[in-house]
Amino acid sequence: VQLQASGGGLVQTGGSLGLSCAASGGTFSSLIFAWFRHIPGLERECVAVVNSDGTYTYYKDSVKGRFTISRDNAKNMVYLQMNSLKPEDTAVYFCAGSRFYSHNDLTYDYWGQGTQVTVSS
Repeated sequence: VQLQASGGGLVQTGGSLGLSCAASGGTFSSLIFAWFRHIPGLERECVAVVNSDGTYTYYKDSVKGRFTISRDNAKNMVYLQMNSLKPEDTAVYFCAGSRFYSHNDLTYDYWGQGTQVTVSS
């Protein structure tokens, strides 16, 4: 499965951004998808996870109520809507796919290339 992330950019504190992840190849609908982010100097962290049919989601505590992960199995797309953005959300965001549900990046076999999100104060 090949993943292509897009939608990052520069936004002011309190603003919104929507990330998209387009998948090709493989059996998209059977995979679990997540968004991870990497802040320089820190370990990559799991921000949100969505199960294969979109009925279950997980969010890192610091983004609950602000971020929404979703997927469209008909379009082979995964999304992350980010609202009320804060400077501490600044990071490179990656979409990732796995056959197994996990918050651990080592479980994920398929990765997009990353997209930069910068939130200015």
